[in-house]
Amino acid sequence: MRKSSFSLRSLWVRMLGHQYVFQMSGLKDLQQKAELLWAIRKLQGHYIGGSVYKEALTHLIIAKPSASEKFLAACAAGKWIVTPQFVLDSVKHEAWLPEASYELNLTANAKASVIANPLQKWRKKVAQGITSGAFQSWVVYLEIEDHVKRARFERILKAGKAVLCTDKSATQTITHVLTKDGSKPSQKLAAPYYSITYIAEHLFGPSCSDLNWSINLNKLSQQASCVRPEVMECSSITVEDEAMDVPDDSFLLKLEETLKDYITRMEVQKRKLLRVPGFYNYYTPIFPTQVAVVDFSTVQSLVECSLFSQALEEVQGRLHPGVLPPVSVLHVCMQHALHGEAEPYFFSMFSIVLNDILCNNPTWSFPASVKYFSQILQCPDCKKGVWPFLQTSVRFCLGSTLTCHILPSPASTELLRFHGNLQAFILRLFQLELHAKASVRAAGSRGSVLYSMFWNVWEKTTLSSRALQQLAELLVETTLWALHSSQEWRLRVLGTLQEILAVVVEYWAQEHAQLNGRMVEKGFQDFAEYMAILCQDLHPDTLRELVPALPSHRLRMLTADAIYRNICTRNGLLIRSEPLSLHKIVFSYLKALGQLGVCEPRNSSKHQTERTVLPSSDSQGARERERVGGPGSAKDNMPKGFHRVNPAGETLLHRACKRNQVETVLQILRMSGVDANVKDHVGWTPLHEACNHGSGECVRALLQHCPLLQLDSQVEGVSPLHDALHNQHTHIAKMLLRHAGSVLLQLRDCSDRTPLDLVSSPALREELIHCAEEGDTSLTVQQTEVRDMAFVETCSFLLSCLLLTYLAEQHIPSYETAEPVLELSPSTAQTLLSLNPETLSSHWEDSRAEALAHDLRTLMSMEQYVLQLNPALTHCHGTHTSLLIQLLKDLQAEGNALLDGKPEP
Repeated sequence: MRKSSFSLRSLWVRMLGHQYVFQMSGLKDLQQKAELLWAIRKLQGHYIGGSVYKEALTHLIIAKPSASEKFLAACAAGKWIVTPQFVLDSVKHEAWLPEASYELNLTANAKASVIANPLQKWRKKVAQGITSGAFQSWVVYLEIEDHVKRARFERILKAGKAVLCTDKSATQTITHVLTKDGSKPSQKLAAPYYSITYIAEHLFGPSCSDLNWSINLNKLSQQASCVRPEVMECSSITVEDEAMDVPDDSFLLKLEETLKDYITRMEVQKRKLLRVPGFYNYYTPIFPTQVAVVDFSTVQSLVECSLFSQALEEVQGRLHPGVLPPVSVLHVCMQHALHGEAEPYFFSMFSIVLNDILCNNPTWSFPASVKYFSQILQCPDCKKGVWPFLQTSVRFCLGSTLTCHILPSPASTELLRFHGNLQAFILRLFQLELHAKASVRAAGSRGSVLYSMFWNVWEKTTLSSRALQQLAELLVETTLWALHSSQEWRLRVLGTLQEILAVVVEYWAQEHAQLNGRMVEKGFQDFAEYMAILCQDLHPDTLRELVPALPSHRLRMLTADAIYRNICTRNGLLIRSEPLSLHKIVFSYLKALGQLGVCEPRNSSKHQTERTVLPSSDSQGARERERVGGPGSAKDNMPKGFHRVNPAGETLLHRACKRNQVETVLQILRMSGVDANVKDHVGWTPLHEACNHGSGECVRALLQHCPLLQLDSQVEGVSPLHDALHNQHTHIAKMLLRHAGSVLLQLRDCSDRTPLDLVSSPALREELIHCAEEGDTSLTVQQTEVRDMAFVETCSFLLSCLLLTYLAEQHIPSYETAEPVLELSPSTAQTLLSLNPETLSSHWEDSRAEALAHDLRTLMSMEQYVLQLNPALTHCHGTHTSLLIQLLKDLQAEGNALLDGKPEP
């Protein structure tokens, strides 16, 4: 099939793909507009907003005649001009009704019933081919200086197929000179002059005088409207510049302010959670004007005599704000504790003294304390810093030998409790520093033990510092160690480590959010990707413990997202690169879950639950290479010209499919991140090219190895099946139908032809229908049966975790949302639902409000996403899958409640 470039009209048809394309005019009731827009979408129609007439429209909705551009242009073009009741009655019958009885009638109240409805007259003339438009054969010169009004009349005239002349000296014969007012023309032309009133008189004839418009239509006959230059007395007609079919700026501004206010109040609530007011007041000492010198020589003597408990008692008695005991004393006491030779009283006394030192010398108020605690909270033997010391303490609890030096083994219960208290003290120190960072009390304060512990001077602009990566690795290791454990102290160690990670990442975010929000966002995304890499070899049971236990909502959300995307990629599903949103979760991710649920397992190993979540790199790599036919790494087997795109926009995959180079196609599909649905500059996909050129082996390879292959992709209505049948590649057509079923036979090209309309042989038509039935049967079996329950349960769990965390993090109203409540009236919600995304982008400056608005639109449209769920998922009885389905239904109820203005109980 010859592939031509697009015309503007064919581009519209290709994009819209609908027989019913609507515009509205003169409707001021926003609630009525919202009802009409909902009904149009319900019946698979399409709506074009704006105040400008669009050639692609098929129906104009208008309650009564008006002097709007769209009304005059639609009449001139012979379009259907119907009342709103046409759409409302059609949706009640769940199908488009005949338009004739709903066509606006300009002569309904005319005294002479013999007068024909001019709207019907022009529509029939255009439909019957008598004329191409109401102004056919007109060659018009416009004498209008206002460029905005001039453009409006130009669109009306062009809709009626008039030819516009912009040059008075043009050789083309001008038939009409149209002027706006009664002023004399600056340069007289030989052509007859008309006032612009003549446009309405020509369109509506005798009915023109009966129209009760809010404009001055002079009741002149056609002869009177035509005047010679020397006696011209032009009357005026004003085409109303009606409001756009979107809410006005004041409405959008008010809605943006409402959402911004809601987000601000929710952010205040979130910041309150970062604070620890329950014990923060204990760490706010009043520093004296002059700190007295304290003599610790007695303490030194007690330590030399190995009277460690007494030395700590002396230290405690001498503490007050601004006083820091000698570092050497604390080091000796720490060393005594770590060697496991101390009594229980000493362990508890040491923890009390550390806490008292912090109470009297908080690091956020006393700069010298930052360096002090960095010195005492380290191994007294190695002195490598706070992080290595915390790492050693946790590993000691885990029973690991990977410590800075040999520690007592086996560990006593008292020593393990001491290490737990040390870890809890470090967590409390970090929590207090985060509280200070999030409160006004610490304005301008930069020093902290936390920040200096995890970021050096070269790493401050990235969240994923080496120390933080090691903390994540340690958390995964500790989760495995504490998994299914009933020992309370193990769970306490794990919980402390989880909280430390949450506090650390939130502190970094607080440090940089005001100056560079994008850097913070990227930092979290990069660290979440690192977490996903750490999780790729974990058993699903471990994932279910690790991911939801991450206290940081943002990190949990992005980690679940990264892990799920990795699973999709490992199973050959490509998720388009776009920002995370509610729409992406309930559309792209749910669609991928349906594909994952019904696809055949990659291997028949008895450990099928680990087949995608986390195979070892070697074994999985071997299986992936075997899947698409050949050994070796993807890098080693990168085909020549892989990155080259020719002037037509064709990738190597396009070119290989044209030439039926199946080995090259398999090589390309082996590469990570390859999009099998990539389009050239015209819009053709590799599958189109393979079907067009009869490359059957390439079609088979694409069908076999690309689960998300778009078989319904169309260019000017041409689908891959149309391409195959038009070029008589019936073996490919049968292949496509057996793979996708009869849904492909319903596709229509721009000439309204189905694929079967391209087949002249009755026998071949029957064969194709039979192949489609085979495909339907195969899909029915696949779509009602989950092939790998444990695997789907893991994916459903991740999606549920992602969805719940996203709702909380992005402040989307749900049944879990506490105060404050987002208050939107039903009419506001309906209008928001009807808005185009481009309208919000063009009118709003706040990206957070815009993102929330898009999420709310998705929430109010949840019904369509629930209906699109793969039957295999809705019939699945797995615990996590059932919970996910119920969560989606709850969100659907929330969206409906928002539209109805009734809070969900």
